[in-house]
Amino acid sequence: MIEIKVLALKAGASLPTYATEGSAGADLRAFIDEPIVIEVGERVLIPTGIALELPHGYEAQVRPRRGLAAKAGVTVLNSPGTIDSDYRGEITVILINHGSEPFIVQHGERIAQLIIAPVVQASFSFSPLLDSTERGSGGFGSTGV
Repeated sequence: MIEIKVLALKAGASLPTYATEGSAGADLRAFIDEPIVIEVGERVLIPTGIALELPHGYEAQVRPRRGLAAKAGVTVLNSPGTIDSDYRGEITVILINHGSEPFIVQHGERIAQLIIAPVVQASFSFSPLLDSTERGSGGFGSTGV
């Protein structure tokens, strides 16, 4: 269990909440003054009214809600979106409507999930060559169906 500080940037903003004891993702809610219509094929940045202070060595991942995707074709565009431990701005969610009709986002609606995960930073260096593998440089679909 880790503690994460949450700053309510606007009065009445909601803390991320886990729907059940076994939930991996905490729900993020829209914090908007009036409903927002997302037209088919359109993407919209939805504010949550909160900012986070994550411990060093952790990230928060913004991921889609399965119900929104299944029922309305609405998903998070850059999924997962990464929130770095040193970011202190408002958490916003880029929603895109892949559905067949306009989707209306209401104030307080659950719009995405927040996953907290550890992060490892690598040390990069140039090398004259890489070790060979059975796959080699085979790309998309090269390992079969």
